[in-house]
Amino acid sequence: MLTARIASLVVAAAFAAGAAAAQAAEQFPVRPVRLIIPYAPGGATDITARQLQPRLSELWKQPIIVENRPGASGNIALELAARSVPDGYTLFVGNVSTNAINETTFKSLKVRPSRDLTGVTNLTELPQLWVVNPTLPVSSLKELVQYAKKPGIRLNYASAGVGSYPHLDAVKFLKAAGIQMTHVPYKGGAGQMIPAIIGNEVQFMLINMASSISNVRAGRIKALATTWPTRRPELPDVPTVAEAGFPGMGTNAWNGLFAPAGVPKPLLNRINADVVKVMESPEMKASLDKVFMSVVVNKSPQEFQQFVLKEIKEWGKIVIENDIKVE
Repeated sequence: MLTARIASLVVAAAFAAGAAAAQAAEQFPVRPVRLIIPYAPGGATDITARQLQPRLSELWKQPIIVENRPGASGNIALELAARSVPDGYTLFVGNVSTNAINETTFKSLKVRPSRDLTGVTNLTELPQLWVVNPTLPVSSLKELVQYAKKPGIRLNYASAGVGSYPHLDAVKFLKAAGIQMTHVPYKGGAGQMIPAIIGNEVQFMLINMASSISNVRAGRIKALATTWPTRRPELPDVPTVAEAGFPGMGTNAWNGLFAPAGVPKPLLNRINADVVKVMESPEMKASLDKVFMSVVVNKSPQEFQQFVLKEIKEWGKIVIENDIKVE
């Protein structure tokens, strides 16, 4: 009798807690929401966040406060977000590097993105280009491979740093193609990589289209392929990597929204639904299209979290197989 009564009290308490969580989700937000960005203003992740901020603020009728916390390849902001109270009032705009790659490459990382953050939804994807210095006597990825195999040829490739996705993608490509090049990392990202390839310090790299298209059009950089599933209308003569003979090579960088682990499921679902609504608006899509970003969202937090866990596993395999470490 006593056992049955205890059981009924437990069920009642659980029901009450669930009802309270659902009510809190309906009322959310009742105060300003903090949006943490892991980089300085101006990059793709920051642009995504700042496109989202005013529209989400309008929907929620509360200020969205953007905080840029650059440093340590995004890990300063990552750790700040992961240690925040899981009440929905702190959100984090992460990406393929911070939330998929850093967990394996940084041995000193004080949090684990897969454990300490939970996905809300993907936000955007960015097309990437495989590019070379225009003085290189090649017009395709296959010609590049043939050229790199010639006796006496020494080529350099650029990346945004050891362990960045342009670095790992290049490692994967070179291994598949059976060629070697010297890695030259640039901590300043595209701002340093583009002058380096124009100046012929490096001859090859993966770069996002938004950062490089003006130089491609001007002939200062030669695009050999795009990682997008189809040819881009902005560069109709540039083939996809599949058309170029290397399907699956290269990453379309993604930016996604995360919350500290432990946010109640009703609230997580509410944030997902509201953000997806904003991202899928014609106004938002048109605005992001101008900077070569495509809206890619998830129907549920669970769907996005599964995607992120798969990304962590796949990138981790590349990191481990090639013994890539960042201290």
